[in-house]
Amino acid sequence: MDSSLTARPAASAAIPKPMALSNLLFAIAAMVFVMVVVGGITRLTESGLSITEWRPLSGAIPPLTPADWTRAFELYQQTTEYREVNGPAGMTLAQFKQIYWWEFIHRLLGRLIGLAFAVPLLWFAIRREIPRGYGWKMVALFVLGGLQGVLGWYMVMSGLAERTDVSHLRLSAHLMLALFIMGALIWVALDLRRLASTGADRPSRLTGPTAAVLGALALQVLLGAWVAGMNAGQVADSWPLMNERFFPAGVDWSLGIAAFANDPFLVHFLHRWWAWGLVVMLVLFARKVRAAGSRAASVAIHCAFGAQILLGIFTVTSGVALPLAAMHQAVGAILVGATVWGAHVAGGRDDGRIGRQVV
Repeated sequence: MDSSLTARPAASAAIPKPMALSNLLFAIAAMVFVMVVVGGITRLTESGLSITEWRPLSGAIPPLTPADWTRAFELYQQTTEYREVNGPAGMTLAQFKQIYWWEFIHRLLGRLIGLAFAVPLLWFAIRREIPRGYGWKMVALFVLGGLQGVLGWYMVMSGLAERTDVSHLRLSAHLMLALFIMGALIWVALDLRRLASTGADRPSRLTGPTAAVLGALALQVLLGAWVAGMNAGQVADSWPLMNERFFPAGVDWSLGIAAFANDPFLVHFLHRWWAWGLVVMLVLFARKVRAAGSRAASVAIHCAFGAQILLGIFTVTSGVALPLAAMHQAVGAILVGATVWGAHVAGGRDDGRIGRQVV
């Protein structure tokens, strides 16, 4: 009897499940990717200001009756965007519904991501299946998701009065945080996969050279967000020249240093040419990743930046056609994910042997 009693605690002891938790994080990262793509379409279709209220709970239910739709449309009609852009163009209720649904889906995805993360995470916590040292990381990721929702509304607020669109600075912050969250989810998921594979908790480290590559990529994403926020992609529809000049003629230098963040010609120029400096860095980085033990991550980086360059050129020469512009943002997010994967491999311990086992 004594032996059976002493055996019960051991039999009922919680066993961490790093692989299951890793799968959850990868699933959430995929959902964040979808939300980034939908967010890009929302911006391209000028749908972001169609919902003028932030109701975290009741906002999950769309207008269901004609009266509900009329009220939503009336609220939108109070915005500067409607009064100066869509109103004079004769926007109908049917046309309003088209932009409303994009913004609604974008916000609904945010709510679904929160639930898809919180409920399983609570289950893992109750059953004590979160590996030691990862509890605070899970909480931090969840908090970042909540902050993203707040930042999204802060962005929308910038366009509800006086402006006909949202601030491109707030838009860029919203996008950057979304991609940071996606990258963090991938990084921690890979750490957990390594733990499940080797039985040893050896998180990857971010080295100086790798941080430089990620910083260069972040700068390109930032410039791209500014291009989107200011519709700067439409100031020139030719490549490699901009309106028959290498350097555009329309830069407003009276803005001073602020021109680097606020002039559409200059921001477009920087975005299209910084890309090539980034390509050089990514090629060298991908070689390092392959040497560290992951040919797959290296190939993923090459394919992503190659497709991104081509999509960027086609987007410009098409006059920012919506399908191409949406794919450009989607592949940009894929490039971020592939680079984070490579950074994780390059920062692995034991000279990349663990990285090979994980990949």
